[in-house]
Amino acid sequence: MTKSSSLTQVSRFIGAVNKEKPNTVRQRLKEWYQCGKAKKGEKRSTLEVSSGFAPLLMWVISLLPISSEKIALALDATTIGNKFVVLSINVLLAGCGIPIAWSSVKANQPGSGQPHWQKLLRQIKEAIPTGWTVIVPADRGLYAPWLYQVIVEAGWHPFLRINQQGLVTISSHGQWQPLDALVSAPGQSWSGQVVCFKTNPLAYTLLARWDSGYQEPWLVLTDLSPR
Repeated sequence: MTKSSSLTQVSRFIGAVNKEKPNTVRQRLKEWYQCGKAKKGEKRSTLEVSSGFAPLLMWVISLLPISSEKIALALDATTIGNKFVVLSINVLLAGCGIPIAWSSVKANQPGSGQPHWQKLLRQIKEAIPTGWTVIVPADRGLYAPWLYQVIVEAGWHPFLRINQQGLVTISSHGQWQPLDALVSAPGQSWSGQVVCFKTNPLAYTLLARWDSGYQEPWLVLTDLSPR
């Protein structure tokens, strides 16, 4: 609603809604997110933010139409300078992403995100109503076999975009060919069962599409099996 995560912007917005002074709201928010030792007064404790992830998702779900029974949870990694990366899970709704779970990790540490993604997905899993269809999209750079498997094991449908470099075969005994050979020009699309990555081959459903106006195709690995 503020189109910014700035403490000043958020304080002004909440202040206007609640008819409070922005500085009063700002101080209250600081008392909320700071660690216990940094807060004023005695017997102040640190809030475990992750305890609110599942309730936050449940609240967002409660605002959806009753007949919806489907939700998209996008995974995102945003780099803050060259020091930190914020990993977040966001509900996609009306062209926006609503953050409902997140974690900060040090940048430039290969593989350091795996336990954090696993924990974030585990923390929100029980908040999803039984029987709902859940798709989990992620852009290039986040794909990993373990992430794909974690999403599938949760009973959800991964939609993980991959780079067009690499090899693919349309059958387990077929000839390997470049991924970018499946759609070689704008206007083309392709989908089917494949085995990707010759070094560590795995079976997937691949969705490939190259729309006009884009410099390259979109390649998405998914699992469309019923859940």
